[in-house]
Order: sequence, then structure tokens, then C-alpha cells
Amino acid sequence: MNKTSPIPRYGVREQVRSESAIDKAGESLRLLGYAVVDGGYSAEQMAQFSQAFDNAREKLFAKYGRDELTAIDEHNTIRVLMQMDPLFLELAMNKNILEICRRLIGGTVMLNQQNGVINPPLGERYNQGAYHRDLPHQHFTSTRPLAINALFCVDQFTTENGATFVVPASHKQEEFPSDLSVGDFQIQVTAPAGSFIVLDCMLYHAGGVNRTEKPRRAVNHVYTIPLIKQQISLPTALGDDFIHDAAARTLLGYNFQVPDSVEGYYATRKK
Repeated sequence: MNKTSPIPRYGVREQVRSESAIDKAGESLRLLGYAVVDGGYSAEQMAQFSQAFDNAREKLFAKYGRDELTAIDEHNTIRVLMQMDPLFLELAMNKNILEICRRLIGGTVMLNQQNGVINPPLGERYNQGAYHRDLPHQHFTSTRPLAINALFCVDQFTTENGATFVVPASHKQEEFPSDLSVGDFQIQVTAPAGSFIVLDCMLYHAGGVNRTEKPRRAVNHVYTIPLIKQQISLPTALGDDFIHDAAARTLLGYNFQVPDSVEGYYATRKK
């Protein structure tokens, strides 16, 4: 038995070391495919996120029309949320999440997408309620994640309001598990407001049913290697003057745009 640890073991010559919350989250992501990470936000900051989220949804309906969005099943999603309020750029640059992404993905990380998501009340169906991977239609495994999902809980995630279901360690298997295994092994991940539910993007997961009378709000982020194209081109959607900070521009993909001509490619080669 190890004299310095309360965990009994024998015959162990090697062990993963986790000494911080970030270490533990990284270990959980590698082992199980998910972790809950504190965002580090105050009550005042959470109130700002809450108000900004609601304002963004009203702007969305005013611009595109609620009925029109409902017709295409987009009324519970706010695409490119930071376009509505730059406060959400700060959220996408959360230091804890970026540190986890850099450790697990390795090297440079790009934001693939940021979307506000609403789990509607009273058991209404919504488009995240079926099991999926955040790299959909893909059946492979890799030694390290190609993408990481960080779902920010604007509201507390509970069993009553549809907290996310996951199938632990399913990121290690190419195929979708059998219905018997999903039924036996799935767990519901509850989390406090202000935290992130972080997933390996190859982990199978699904939103639960919100049986309360209030919508449950969250902000979804997918961070990837730069080789994977963005869901919506953020540099194009946001414009070149959206942000001038070098680190933010790298994260948003300004440095990874595909040249549209030979001349454009040559320009990228200039030192």
C-alpha cells in the first residue's frame, strides 16, 4: 500500500499526477470523456451574462423573425453569440477552458463555433435532445482530442431542467454503443450556473428533457485544431475590425482563413 495516499493499491509502478482542478479535469476528459469545470465568475458577472443572453435572443427574433426561425428549427439557438454582444468573446476566452484545450488538443486551438442554446420548458422537443457527437457522422478514435466542447451553464443544470446525458468513455469506441449499454451506462451531468460541462467531442451525449416552467440557457463552444473548418466563418461574420488582440484573432480563426487565389496564398508566405 502507498503510505502517502488513502487509495489502497499494490503492484503500481506508474500513476497519473493531478494536483490542480485543471489537472483533474484533463484526466477526467482522457479517462471518461467529460468533466465539470468552474468558470470562475462572480454573481455580478453571471447576472451580466444572463441579461446579455436574453438581449441577444430578442435581437435574433427581431432580425430574423421568430416564426421563420421556428420553421427551420433554429428558434432555440443563437448562432455566433459574440456577434450580438462582445461580452461573449470574453466567455470564449475563459482561461481555464483554453488551458484545458491547449493541454489536450495541443498547440494552437481555434474556436469552431459559439452558439447560445435554449432547452425549452414543459418538455418541448428541441434539436439537441438526441444522442450525437459534436463531430457528427464520424466513427473513429484518436490518441488526443481533435475538438473539445465547453458548454457554459448560464443556468444551473439539474435533472429537472434537462441536464446533459453522457455515455462515459464512449469517445474511445468508434461505434455508437448498443441501446442496452446506453441504457445501463448513461449518466446525467448536473452542474452549477457559471460552470462549464466540458466534453471530448467524440463523446456521445444528449440534452435531457426540461420539465420545469423556465427555459434552461447555455452557451456552447467547440474548440478544434485549425484544420477543421468553422461551422460559420467567424472572421467573415464578425468582420476584420471586431477585435485587434492577437491572441483573440488567432482563437477566432483570422490567421487560418483559406486563400481565395494564388496571389492570396503567396501573400501568406511573405515574412
